Amino acid sequence: MREALHLEDWQAWSAAQSGVAIRSQHDLSSNVSASPLPPMLRRRLDEVGRATCGILSLLDADRACPLIHASRHGDASHTLQMLASITQGDPISPTRFSMSVHNAVLGVHSIAQRHHLPLQALGACGNEFDALLCEAMGYLVEGYPAVVIVFSEGPLPEPYQEHAEDPGVPCAVGMRLSLGRGAKMVSQAVASPSRPTPADVIAWLNTDSPYLDGLRRWRLEAG
Repeated sequence: MREALHLEDWQAWSAAQSGVAIRSQHDLSSNVSASPLPPMLRRRLDEVGRATCGILSLLDADRACPLIHASRHGDASHTLQMLASITQGDPISPTRFSMSVHNAVLGVHSIAQRHHLPLQALGACGNEFDALLCEAMGYLVEGYPAVVIVFSEGPLPEPYQEHAEDPGVPCAVGMRLSLGRGAKMVSQAVASPSRPTPADVIAWLNTDSPYLDGLRRWRLEAG
C-alpha cells in the first residue's frame, strides 16, 4: 500500500495582516512561544526570514525533524543590491553575499537553535510546493517520524515585478508532515498544473478552497 503524507500541524504569517489564519493557533503572530533569535542573528534576516525561523521553531520545538525551506525567488533584494554594486565597481559585502544564498535562513536557524538534523533549501521554478512534499516524503520513508517544510516569499524589488510571479505581499507557511498522524493529504492528476504561492497554500489550509492545484491537485481528509 502506498504511503500517504499527513498534515500534523501548520503555521502561517503574512506582512499584510496579523490574522492570516482563521484559527489563532495556526497564526505565527498569535504564538508568542516562537523562539526569538539572538540579536546578532536576527539583524541579518529580513521580516520573511525572521518569520520563517519562528515557524520552524514552533513546528520543530524539539529539534527532531529534518527541515526543508523553499522560496521561488529567495532574497531578491540582496541580489539586486549586489548587482548594483558590481555595475558601480564597488566591492561585494561578504555578509550581504552570505545572506543572499538560498540556504541562508536555514543556516541562521540551525545556528540559533543548534539544529543538527538534515536541512534542505529548494527553488523549483514555480513548483516549490510539490517539490517540498516530494522531498518530505523521501525523508519520511527513510524513517524520520516527521518533517517540517516551510514555503516563503519576500517582496520583489520593483525592477523584477513585471517579469516574475509573486504573492503580492511577503508571506510564509510551514507544515509538519508525517506518514500517519493528522489530516491525510490526497492527490490526483491535474490537467492544467498551477504554480501556487505561499498565499495560495495558506488559503487552502484555511479551507477557503477544498483543493490546491500544483503539479497535482491536493486535498485534505480529516484524520
